[in-house]
Amino acid sequence: MKPYRPAFALKNFSSLAPSKPPISVHNVETFIDARSIKTGFDPNTCRSNFMVENLLRKGYLSTARQVFDQMPSRNTVSTNMMISGYVKSGDLLKARHMFDTMLDRTAVTWTIIIGGYVQKSQFHEAFKLFAEMRRHDTQPDPVTFATLLSGCNDAEADNELVQVHGLVLKLGYHSSIIICNSLVDSYCKTDHLDFASRVFEDMPERDSVSFNALINGFAKDGLTEDAITLFLQMQNLGFKPSDFTFAGILSAAIRLNDLAFGQQIHGFLVKTGFVGNVFVGNALLDFYSKYDCLVEAGKLFDEMPDLDGISYNVIITCYAWSGQHEEAISLFRELQFTGFKRRQFPFATMLSIAANVLDLRMGQQIHSLAIVTTADSELVVGNSLVDMYAKCGRFEEAEKIFRSLAKRSTVPWTAIISGYVQRGFHEEGLNLFNEMHKAGVRADQATFASILKASANLASLSLGKQIHSFVIRSGYMSNVFSGSALLDMYAKCGSIKDSIQLFQDMSERNIVSWNALISAHAQNGDAKATLDSFEKMVQSGFQPDSVSFLSVLSACSHCGLVQEGLRYFRTMTRIHNLVPKKEHYASMVDMLCRSGQFNEAEKLMDEMPFDPDEIMWSSVLNSCRIHKNQELARKAADQLFSMEVLRDAAAYVSMSNIYAAAGQWDNVGKVKKAMRERGIRKVPAYSWVEIRHKLHVFSANDMLHPQMEEIRKKIEMLSKQMEKEGYKPDTSCALHDVDENIKIESLKYHSERLAIAFALISTPEGSPILVIKNLRACTDCHAAIKVISKIIRREITVRDSSRFHHFKDGICSCGDYW
Repeated sequence: MKPYRPAFALKNFSSLAPSKPPISVHNVETFIDARSIKTGFDPNTCRSNFMVENLLRKGYLSTARQVFDQMPSRNTVSTNMMISGYVKSGDLLKARHMFDTMLDRTAVTWTIIIGGYVQKSQFHEAFKLFAEMRRHDTQPDPVTFATLLSGCNDAEADNELVQVHGLVLKLGYHSSIIICNSLVDSYCKTDHLDFASRVFEDMPERDSVSFNALINGFAKDGLTEDAITLFLQMQNLGFKPSDFTFAGILSAAIRLNDLAFGQQIHGFLVKTGFVGNVFVGNALLDFYSKYDCLVEAGKLFDEMPDLDGISYNVIITCYAWSGQHEEAISLFRELQFTGFKRRQFPFATMLSIAANVLDLRMGQQIHSLAIVTTADSELVVGNSLVDMYAKCGRFEEAEKIFRSLAKRSTVPWTAIISGYVQRGFHEEGLNLFNEMHKAGVRADQATFASILKASANLASLSLGKQIHSFVIRSGYMSNVFSGSALLDMYAKCGSIKDSIQLFQDMSERNIVSWNALISAHAQNGDAKATLDSFEKMVQSGFQPDSVSFLSVLSACSHCGLVQEGLRYFRTMTRIHNLVPKKEHYASMVDMLCRSGQFNEAEKLMDEMPFDPDEIMWSSVLNSCRIHKNQELARKAADQLFSMEVLRDAAAYVSMSNIYAAAGQWDNVGKVKKAMRERGIRKVPAYSWVEIRHKLHVFSANDMLHPQMEEIRKKIEMLSKQMEKEGYKPDTSCALHDVDENIKIESLKYHSERLAIAFALISTPEGSPILVIKNLRACTDCHAAIKVISKIIRREITVRDSSRFHHFKDGICSCGDYW
């Protein structure tokens, strides 16, 4: 990256030029005396005013005030200068106090104080002062109108804007070009392009500023063709474009979605010499960044003769959006050594990088810098801090910042809700959504996506349906992303029919909605429907992405379609020019291992461009348990045990289970000891079922549920019926060195069977049952539930950590391949 080039570098050469002779005191006094005679002012007052003016120009506000206070006689000019000095320094309180104590105010006085409130974005207070000015019979001049109108830039000022326009017409200022330009600009900023166009058309004369205001208004409102037409009209009429013109037309080019047009404007800028203007350069940089033209944006940034803080902000954001975090971080470090305003650094962008890569330390460093520069008080930075801490799992800090925000809009609410949901705290996320709703904050598509994910992971179909109706009432049903999130929710709640219906009812589909449908079929173990949907998507003209292929490979893996899986894996690179990611290789390893093709799996892991991770070796280990390959299991376990960080105790549990199934209890003890020494605990198995809008959670051998006596009676009754159907318990799943009868008894009270028994005593006969388990179901429970579905003549759906199992009439949808 090139070194920092400050805009003021050339100014340093001015010291080499011949110095001009200083103005003598005599000359100054002569100048002051001449001005006082000409204006009729008192000479002493005029001299003092000159001193005050000179001190204010140099920034010596307190010294200027001392001179002002010591003046024997002051006039309106004296006080106006001091009020202006306070306004420019940002001290509106002292400016207002001095204004309120004035007896003789002119239009200039009123204009200065009105401008002060406009600068502080307090338009309504500025308008009150304007109304008071009129009550004092002080006639506003064009500068007063222009100053007031410059602060009228949001829809809440509609009423005041119309009143000001009416007064302009009443006072006969409708032909003033400065006022008309301000009216056009204000109407554009308040989204009243019809009024802006009418004022523009009625103007007796126009200048470049008139055209710039309307061009930018059209561009901002998405009327790109109107903006471009007006730009061409401006050229034909001979008006010279300015930097504001090009900024507006480049903004229109972004919305036009026409890269070639923007490149033509770039060429025009080179011809007219505007490309060296930092304001125009930044607009052009923003144009290329919005089109993801990283090479062009980087080259332009390197070639810009002058840079400012905005230049850095745009290029850093460009790299961040494209996932090139190292480049963004490097530029941010470079930015810190410039002289640009630190408060305007792209803190929000840098915090989003920390959030996406879950780098808490980086996020905390950015937070500290934001505090030092007071940028943490800005709403966009505060929202980003909430998002960063929530995504990094630091909910205490996230909530503290969230509660301290001056304004809690949809953005921070969604950030903290999605943070909880992503970390698996689904109920907390849903509680916050309820709080958000009570606070009267409107949810958007991102909010709905998060809470739909929460209800999907909880498998709460009733809650999902409530949110569905909420989405409809909020007007987001036609949004393709909301529709896709709903489709995914129904699929994860086991209601594949509703998912398909939602997809068919979509007025618009994109790659996201197709991927949601493909994933829905894959999760439910329907490989045929998964592959059919994939092919239909391709036939519809959509290019499959890495997500599409991940679902297809997962479906092939779960259904034993090894040859089909290999074929689709090859087409990723050969036909669709996609580079397989680590998760695609993980699916392939899982597919080969499930089918017992361990040599092929090891070969693939040796050839892939990265080292096998925890997920891959876990797949090998699980398959070794199924196929009783103890030798490879030990190799996989050694690889897993040597890793610095493990997600959970699954590797130790799997190896322990392999030894237990082989009756090698000494080795079981050794594995459990190693697990304890490492401080890793086994994740307890839980199953839950939703009955009448309430989730009931069970653990193995649970005795805490208030209806446990009835539940156990139901299990005993089912056990007798199951025995008549030929069911025999698989005691190899009871991995404890105990008596065979104790093993059989313990299997009966696994968490999923308790949940099914409770559902049977709590729901009408014939109604379907959906049970969710946080871990993989054991083979004995799988066999038992098949028999139960035949006895009770109900459809039972079990969603474990691996997939869906749909049991009906003694058959499972997985075909016993899982």
